[in-house]
Amino acid sequence: MNLVTPERIAAVLDLAPLPHSFAELDERVSRGLPKSALKASVSHIHERTDDRRELLHGIVPVATWKRRRDCLSPEESGKAERLARVFATAAYVWDSEDRARAFLTTPHPMLQDRKPLDVSMTEIGARRVEEILWRLHYGIAA
Repeated sequence: MNLVTPERIAAVLDLAPLPHSFAELDERVSRGLPKSALKASVSHIHERTDDRRELLHGIVPVATWKRRRDCLSPEESGKAERLARVFATAAYVWDSEDRARAFLTTPHPMLQDRKPLDVSMTEIGARRVEEILWRLHYGIAA
């Protein structure tokens, strides 16, 4: 059983229609998500425009972003999905988007005092953050 469903992840990405399986979500990521999906994920994580811009261009450089017409590359789409997955997990565990944002942007001792959002920029880092979140969810020391 997956607590963070493909629908929850796709909702963060603002995808329509929503995929109903991880296979469907994976196929859409492989084909390339719309640029708006990354913008939607970034908007969930940061409220300030400058913070949004910094995160977005940390994933897709400014020049590349301007060259992209409608869709991200599969690699960029994977990064957008990872960001959405980590946010969806944090929002589920904390039962609040505001508390999820606070968790993701506050240094954590189990991450060598790095922000979970910064650690999540790699797949293995995102897994570390998700592990901490699930430990918190299940009441295991984190």
